[in-house]
Amino acid sequence: MLPVLSQASTPSVPNLDMYLPLVLLFVLALGFAVLSVLLGPLVGPSRANKAKLAAYECGIEPSPQPVVGGGRMPVAYYITAMLFILFDIEMVFLYPFAVSADALGMFGLVEIVLFIATVGFAYAYVWRRGGLDWN
Repeated sequence: MLPVLSQASTPSVPNLDMYLPLVLLFVLALGFAVLSVLLGPLVGPSRANKAKLAAYECGIEPSPQPVVGGGRMPVAYYITAMLFILFDIEMVFLYPFAVSADALGMFGLVEIVLFIATVGFAYAYVWRRGGLDWN
């Protein structure tokens, strides 16, 4: 008669069946990406003209002369917009602190004061350098 082995003495083999849907999803995504890249130029229209071959610059025709009634946006506008987004995203980090302020205690208070001081110094630096002036 053969000895009966208990469950604890058999080596455990991980059940990889639960990863099958994830692997299939990655294979499907990769296949779709490769198929899209390969079939796009073959199936899509290819009507090249002078406007399509020119460098794209916000839809404005590049010219050395200023355009009457418009023209390019000043770079300061984009810098101000990026600074606004940067400071806005930094302020979003205050929300998790407000939610869990009681649980964090004094450590959380010190950390959030240091964070606000860092953001304040960055804001003062940008303001002093004229990054927020509209001119």
